[in-house]
Amino acid sequence: MKILILSNCYTRPNFNARLRYQCEYLTRQGHQISVFTEAWDPITFEHSYPITELGFYHLGYITWALKSLITAMTNSKERSLARRVMRCIRNQHFDAILCSTNSYSPMGAAKIIADKLHLPLHIDMWELEELVPGKPVSYQRQWWFKSFRKWNKSTRLRRRNEVLVAANSITTISPEHVKQIRPFNDNVTLIYNGFNPHQYSRQDVHTDAFRINYLGRLYDQQQPDLVMKAIQQLQSELPKLQASFYTNSSAYFRLGYNDIHIHGFLPKEILNDTIRHASIILLFDDPFVSGMQNVKFYETLGCEKPVLYTPTTKGLLPDVIRLTNAGLCTDNIEEIKTFIRDKYEEWKTNGFTHQPVQHKDLFDSHKQAQQLEQLLSQLIQ
Repeated sequence: MKILILSNCYTRPNFNARLRYQCEYLTRQGHQISVFTEAWDPITFEHSYPITELGFYHLGYITWALKSLITAMTNSKERSLARRVMRCIRNQHFDAILCSTNSYSPMGAAKIIADKLHLPLHIDMWELEELVPGKPVSYQRQWWFKSFRKWNKSTRLRRRNEVLVAANSITTISPEHVKQIRPFNDNVTLIYNGFNPHQYSRQDVHTDAFRINYLGRLYDQQQPDLVMKAIQQLQSELPKLQASFYTNSSAYFRLGYNDIHIHGFLPKEILNDTIRHASIILLFDDPFVSGMQNVKFYETLGCEKPVLYTPTTKGLLPDVIRLTNAGLCTDNIEEIKTFIRDKYEEWKTNGFTHQPVQHKDLFDSHKQAQQLEQLLSQLIQ
């Protein structure tokens, strides 16, 4: 197959890990792919397939504001992206178009190209605006902006839904996402986000301390206080307990507890070993982001280490934690302490902890990419 891929911009820190693994797999299978995306963060990851970045929003608030207004009124951004991609691929043949996105853009451009070239269109929708509570940035919270924001959102969602109706097939990341999309298109398939099985797999590592680790940025809206209090209360009872945060330096002022080790971010090359050396991996609910995008959860699942998720017990990610038996989601400090005690006893007995996860195959990126390959093959038959 020869596949044209349109993706929304690659952004730090994971640079759309879902699409990257899909592209790597398709390339290894001998398929030819060409990726087009909006220029944003510098692309620093290695790749063996061509990625073309197309700029649209250049520096400058006035330029951004004018283009945003014109785009909202005329859909000019999608038409411009479609024209530029068409110029780049002239005289080339493709069998199908794959659009990987968490928003309307570049779905609109992908549909324009699919219509003009008479190609089947598959959309991998890895987020829906309705399922992310979100928080408007500072300028959008102004009273004078509310009417435009409401109109702009309704216009954007209407355009997105029109593309969902027209797509030949769709994949998305959770049962709730499937439920939201199905009224627009029955041909929707669930493919969860997942982990790279070549990097994240079970390896039981004996350690000299019981390590509770947090990996990644800690945002202001996340609430670690409940876990921190539980750890502080258990320090004397569990002498080998060691809590470490590999995070942004500003978190130091929020984690002002004794015996909490705060380090900088870890290189991605050693994240898998750091997870395997941990006894528990901490995850904190972020009320402004869908939990399904929490990459550390999937990596921890791949390594089969216990997850402690707090302070939310309902939502997309808690549902998956329960489905996979990946650990505990709770807002109760006594439940947190009991969970830590139980895992501590397991570590004392075995020298390591292991979480007996279930349904792990559903989150294996290799098998997920195989599933996507089959769906694309069916489109061009």
